[in-house]
Amino acid sequence: MDATSVFAIKKHTKLLTRFPSIRHFRPSDCRQAGWMLYGFHISPSYLDDFAFLTGEAVKPLAGWTVGPYEVLLMRGELTPEMMALADALSLDCALLDNIPNLFEPGLALFDMDSTAIQIECIDEIAKLAGVGEQVAAVTERAMQGELDFEQSLRERVGTLKGTDVSVLEQVRDSLPLMPGMRQLTASLQARGWKVAIASGGFTWFSDSLRDQLSLAHAESNQLVIENGKLTGEVTGQVVDAQRKADILDDLTYRYELTPTNTIAVGDGANDLKMMSAAGLGIAYHAKPKVQKEAQVAIRHADLGGVLCVLSASLLPQRLSWKG
Repeated sequence: MDATSVFAIKKHTKLLTRFPSIRHFRPSDCRQAGWMLYGFHISPSYLDDFAFLTGEAVKPLAGWTVGPYEVLLMRGELTPEMMALADALSLDCALLDNIPNLFEPGLALFDMDSTAIQIECIDEIAKLAGVGEQVAAVTERAMQGELDFEQSLRERVGTLKGTDVSVLEQVRDSLPLMPGMRQLTASLQARGWKVAIASGGFTWFSDSLRDQLSLAHAESNQLVIENGKLTGEVTGQVVDAQRKADILDDLTYRYELTPTNTIAVGDGANDLKMMSAAGLGIAYHAKPKVQKEAQVAIRHADLGGVLCVLSASLLPQRLSWKG
């Protein structure tokens, strides 16, 4: 595997200059830690803002980098006010509860559309088929949890009846991976993790990602095609919210993994059951309802933010500035 394709997790001397307190980190200090702060650049002035909010000095316990990201381990409690301040500073934060262990094999299960890739495939197909606005409106309502997923899926696919298969090929051949997806996948695989996709989208696209990224599994919905055109139907079991959760359980059992060492990453209401079934559920640039219910919400980082969160499991063994 090309080393440049993974996110390196390491100590960084530039953080020492900005945050001298991290030089004195000891493994026992982890007992004081309550949350983590991460982003492309964390200025000491940002911590002054947190200090103003809390009324006391804010000094990080430890710090490290994950690829282009800077991560700080913070003392105490993460309050809603502090979360709002981090958001205003374009930084992400997370509690340290239920973080899986990167030292052990695990499973990362991703939604596909608007999570592993930057588009909603059905919306792109619909645009090329001339029914874009109609389908996009239904997609948005489904993502917000306002419609039953299977009902909305069949309604949207029905509008595509008669679409030539060349449209699917056109979308498939230009799938834009979400920034950070390739490096995150390689980073997890390098640590012995299985990476998979459970999608309410279509096999035309999830199969392509499976091959591109050497995924352990990819499952989505099967479009019916006759004489080179869509019939407006799907066949087989629909991959809805419950099926996504079942896929997580099935893969955990198949690979003999510890259930707590699994993560599920998604952005829509259809991902909530999957995220709840995982050891850690991560909302990625998600709808408000999903952000509210997820254990961790990534609002600003690209998918490298997932590894920022998981990297906390490497403390205290690997990231101490002493020893």
